[in-house]
Amino acid sequence: MYKKIISVARLAILLLGSSAMLLTACNSGASKTEDAAKDSTAGNTVKIGVLHSLSGTMAISEVSLKDAVQMAVDEINAAGGVLGKKIEPVIVDPASDWDLFAEKSKELLTDKKVAAVFGCWTSVSRKSVLPVFEENNGLLFYPVQYEGEESSKNVVYSGATPNQQLIPAADYLMSAEGGGYKRFYLLGTDYVFPRTANKILKAYLLSKGIPKENIIEEYTPFHHQDYQTIVSKIKKFAVGGKACVLSTINGDSNIPFYKEFANQGLTAATCPIMAFSVAEDELRAMDTEFLVGHLAAWNYYQSVDLPENKKFVADFKTFCEKKNLPGGAKRVTDDPICWAYTDVYLWAKAAEKAKSFDVDKVRAALHGLTFDSPAGNVKMDDKVNHLAKPVLIGEIKPDGQFSVIWKSQGLIDPQPFFTLNKQ
Repeated sequence: MYKKIISVARLAILLLGSSAMLLTACNSGASKTEDAAKDSTAGNTVKIGVLHSLSGTMAISEVSLKDAVQMAVDEINAAGGVLGKKIEPVIVDPASDWDLFAEKSKELLTDKKVAAVFGCWTSVSRKSVLPVFEENNGLLFYPVQYEGEESSKNVVYSGATPNQQLIPAADYLMSAEGGGYKRFYLLGTDYVFPRTANKILKAYLLSKGIPKENIIEEYTPFHHQDYQTIVSKIKKFAVGGKACVLSTINGDSNIPFYKEFANQGLTAATCPIMAFSVAEDELRAMDTEFLVGHLAAWNYYQSVDLPENKKFVADFKTFCEKKNLPGGAKRVTDDPICWAYTDVYLWAKAAEKAKSFDVDKVRAALHGLTFDSPAGNVKMDDKVNHLAKPVLIGEIKPDGQFSVIWKSQGLIDPQPFFTLNKQ
């Protein structure tokens, strides 16, 4: 009898222990993001990660995004911080190496315990880090246009979706106002964004009656420098008249491409280039003599005539000068710079609204949030982590700036998953 009583007692203890362990596990899962938020806010600071290439082929574009994030951090800290805490940026260099992006993102989330990460440019870098953010319930603010076909709760996509850049650009070129172009050479860097963007563009052009033989598609690797053969093919293609180039070339390959384009006598008048990854910051490193008249489609330009933007441009130049950054007061702003800067404010505003740095609470607070960005008032979608914003077509001027030649009426709602029947 005594042994039976002991056995029952032991069984009760085991059951109680198991229940306690189960309860602890459930509570642990429920409070995982709260624990992460606590880890990122030790003392009087809250840590954020900055994940941009400071070296390698993408440094030409990404260094300025790191600078824009730092400027926003400095401004917010000077105004008192977020929820009474100063922001502490943890800056890493994934060096244009896609595997290193994943490694550095894990380091930021699991070792540095940051509350949010601001970074990536190429879609391949974003795709590389996505599993890390989803596995660790991190929050990535991604400031560059992308191909759509993705919508993760762990990414805030402040760059353009296809219907906020690609489609309006194609429509403009096919319109009488844009030149009535009927022949399209789709040229891009060989990775996710250009491949998917051109798939969308090709389907859209075909749906608008452009013959299949009037659409050429070609790709080059990252850091490609010799465009002589490709430009020769474009020149031959343009002989038929009403021809243009839709360019998704990324990084420093743009410099030899535009130079070779001009060397072979092609101009914006004979065959305009509509770029989706060339903005004011890239133009700083290029001879604008060869670029005048060519086009780009973005949601912001430095030339946007708004009080908020004039202040932003002046502040960025002053910031770069005071920090002794390359270019100093001659630095420019552009679309990705605008959204990298805006992202920090969106996160800070959402944290204040949520009264927490917890990822789940901040994400919920983002939905429907509005902000007076340098591009004007923008709004986070009520359901997905994307921004509604204006669309602009710009023409390159001799000074490396853009003249806005077309603007959408009001904000364009994001469509992460593009379908023809929505157009």
